[in-house]
Amino acid sequence: MIESRPKFDKITSFDEFNKYYWYREELSQICKLLGLEYRGTKQELTYIIEQYFKGDMIKKSSIKNIKKQVDYITLDMPLLECGFSFNSKFREYFSVVTGVLPFKFTADMATAWRKVKRQNDLSFTIQDMLKVYYGKSDYAKYDNSVCQWNQFLKDFCADENSCNYSNKIQVAAILWKEVRDSKNKKVYSRELIKKYEDKIEDYHK
Repeated sequence: MIESRPKFDKITSFDEFNKYYWYREELSQICKLLGLEYRGTKQELTYIIEQYFKGDMIKKSSIKNIKKQVDYITLDMPLLECGFSFNSKFREYFSVVTGVLPFKFTADMATAWRKVKRQNDLSFTIQDMLKVYYGKSDYAKYDNSVCQWNQFLKDFCADENSCNYSNKIQVAAILWKEVRDSKNKKVYSRELIKKYEDKIEDYHK
């Protein structure tokens, strides 16, 4: 029998909390109720909750970003001091440095930039961001778990057994809810159809 996900106020440790699937909006609401910083990605909000369980309260940021504009960009410039942004100016700069045209910022780079701003990291430079682009830095990694539902749906629809149901998305959503609220891995398997047949039988063709 799969254990249902408890309410947050009944959870006593981050390890327990981390066994369950949470939507970004849920994490944001939890942080808001706790008086913590509630803006950010799912990965960032999870980190804030992890710190909460360790006794470290990350309050709503009061730091205002004052963007400085510079005429000439160098590799040793800290991001917070050169007016860094994901705009055409910096895209052109990274294109010249990497030789990649057109240059596209990666999800890891976006995650790193959010971390720099969140931690007010004045030591993180353009060179460091370049290392993130080449995958040579573990400073920050994009959390692919935000795509778990999309992958679950894709895998369900790829299963020939899904053709036996009139509303694939609805059936996938029912199965996903069972997996999401359990401690099991958040992936699709054919066994789920058998296990929860009673919950999806109304959609059987």
